Amino acid sequence: MDPQQVPNVSVAELPPEATLIDVREQDEWDAGHAPGAVHIPLGELPDRLGDLPEADALYLVCRSGGRSSRAAAFLNANGWEAINVSGGMRSWHAEGKQLIGERAGSAAEVL
Repeated sequence: MDPQQVPNVSVAELPPEATLIDVREQDEWDAGHAPGAVHIPLGELPDRLGDLPEADALYLVCRSGGRSSRAAAFLNANGWEAINVSGGMRSWHAEGKQLIGERAGSAAEVL
């Protein structure tokens, strides 16, 4: 599936029970991520399919939507129902959603 044909949803349209998969790199995740998200960097996704949570649909997020769109296309082509979160974590932050950081002494932020 072409990433341009992937289903998209805005942060505001995310269902409350959405299973969120963050495909950003470790430093981006450590800087700030959504509560309850599962971290599987895009480059590791093909080898970590067994780490994907069971859910009716998986919502993929990155910084702005490019990597997560590619991840959703890959998952859709391999039997999952995957939806890209358009605008990514930048939109998440702009919407005032909670961020959790993993860096001691630093406020959570989106890299």
